[in-house]
Amino acid sequence: MENSILIKGIQANYKVIGEMGKPLLILHGWDSNSDRWVKVAELLVQKGYMVIIPDLPGFGKSQEPAIPWNLDSYVDWLKEFTQQLPELGRGFCLLGHSFGGALASKFSIKYPQQVEKLFLVSAACVRKNAAIKKVFYRISKLVKLFSFLPFYPFLRKAVYKFIIRKSDYIYQQGFRKETYLNVILEDLSYKVGFIKIPTFLIWGDKDTSTPLEQAQFLQKKIPHAKLTVIPNADHSLHIKMPDILANKIPA
Repeated sequence: MENSILIKGIQANYKVIGEMGKPLLILHGWDSNSDRWVKVAELLVQKGYMVIIPDLPGFGKSQEPAIPWNLDSYVDWLKEFTQQLPELGRGFCLLGHSFGGALASKFSIKYPQQVEKLFLVSAACVRKNAAIKKVFYRISKLVKLFSFLPFYPFLRKAVYKFIIRKSDYIYQQGFRKETYLNVILEDLSYKVGFIKIPTFLIWGDKDTSTPLEQAQFLQKKIPHAKLTVIPNADHSLHIKMPDILANKIPA
């Protein structure tokens, strides 16, 4: 079942899969949407969950905010989303993938009374090179000053390809450009230790976007966190190995 809801002036799309069971809220990653989690959700329904997957603002079928957001903006939006859905009113399990994992982590720190279990799947919580990203942010601002020049598009691509290289910033448009910068500047390394709810880390050993050592770091920082490593899985294990991922999520 697909629905929409108005929160903070933004029309947001979300899916509900399953009619009964323990509510599980899934937060997708950057440049993703709820559609990519349907197969995993259908498998989790068989394990006794009722799964709710929103298209986060700016992604999928949800509207874009009028101004750039940061991680706290998404936390505030998510708080109101959970308050407006009766299915989530008595507590729920929370799963976050990649960027959604960072959002799930910060939400769980701020509102631990709402989350019964936390599942972090290849979560982008560790950004220890935030200092480098701040330089990247300043460079992006500097390059923008030359936007009036006819060769600006070429200059922009050259800077990001040869100076900043591996960043996804060059592929972002509109709202996502500044929001992306805001998100990658926040390192949760020193905050995840405040997560006090049962936490399950699920990672692929071939993940190059959020390498396995990040999962091992989180396991040490989050009290009593349990780590499950899926062999030969990369960052997109929810798409390439949905059955294995669903099997690793305890009921």
